[in-house]
Amino acid sequence: MHYYAMGQLPKKRHTQFRKENGELYSEQLFSTEGFSDNYSLLYHNQPPTQIIQIADPVDVSPRVILSKQLSHRSLKGFQIQPEKDFLNCRKPVLVNADCKIILAAPTESMTQYFYKNADADEIIFIHEGSGELQTMYGNLEFAYGDYLVIPRGTIYQMHFHTANNRLFIVESVSAVITPKRYRNEFGQLLEHSPFCERDIRKPASLNPIDEKGDFLLYIKKQDQMYPYHYKSHPFDVVGWDGYVYPYAFSIHDFEPITGRVHQPPPVHQTFQTRGFVVCSFVPRLYDYHPLAIPAPYNHSNIDSDEVLYYVDGDFMSRKSVEKGQITLHPGGIPHGPHPGTVEKSIGAKETKELAVMVDTFRPLSLTDFALSIEDTTYPYSWVH
Repeated sequence: MHYYAMGQLPKKRHTQFRKENGELYSEQLFSTEGFSDNYSLLYHNQPPTQIIQIADPVDVSPRVILSKQLSHRSLKGFQIQPEKDFLNCRKPVLVNADCKIILAAPTESMTQYFYKNADADEIIFIHEGSGELQTMYGNLEFAYGDYLVIPRGTIYQMHFHTANNRLFIVESVSAVITPKRYRNEFGQLLEHSPFCERDIRKPASLNPIDEKGDFLLYIKKQDQMYPYHYKSHPFDVVGWDGYVYPYAFSIHDFEPITGRVHQPPPVHQTFQTRGFVVCSFVPRLYDYHPLAIPAPYNHSNIDSDEVLYYVDGDFMSRKSVEKGQITLHPGGIPHGPHPGTVEKSIGAKETKELAVMVDTFRPLSLTDFALSIEDTTYPYSWVH
């Protein structure tokens, strides 16, 4: 990300910054990788350290059923049942040491507590629903098709406008960043990037709440959920600046890169981490070589597991695709278009598909939730 500032700030960092009554604001450095990477400075009405109670943690580790496997998988994502609570409804389905892929269908907003993921950055893709992400950095409106990128350690609440919400969530133990090949040495997105800084929505409003009381904050660390009670409201920040903050990016603002022949998946890349990449498949014109075959060619993921989350539209390379479906094509065996779809794609001018892809560099394990929504016939769907 690039530099951004909101609210009130002192002229120079690490110097006295006082309220109208003469009291000092409390400065907080929010840094990544110690002091050697991106950071932000936040200024609180009250010190962010006033803990008044710590309750016993709850283990929220994913229950892995298959830690080693070599089979194509298909999961019916919309079979995850809606639940009221945002944290309880998060169901991890595919996991490894670098990430967790989670499905959630919350029906109610977070009003009784705040949440902080101290383990991972989060990408929350809004498949259905709308609302407002409220954070210590300010607030962000979200709607269908938005990626919400939330740096680890960010305190937040999700406030939904309706009860019908479907979320596709990816947790990353390393930082979520834009692809390096899209940026120059100063961090600016280049002309050939499929999106630019204007497409990235930063917190739009900062409304500091200077209240004291008993504020419940759930903190996830090492797959333990710790209930912390703080004396001051977490959203008491009067100003901040830096390079670490949550933001929103709509999949509808991703501008597809096309060519005369079929383009490989990296042209759809949207985010990168040390352990996986995220790609956005959006409506686009097909290849325009006179002998082009729009359907993707068969390919082997030798060094990655490919996860595709189907959002909307008509998927020309797959049969019987439905919203919320997840396919897993593990590294080691080839996959490709279903029978009949290659010939059918020839001559087509465009696609209306919408999907999110996660390619991991280490194998994924399946959880109990994954197996409960699996279509076990999928591995045989390529047979003529």
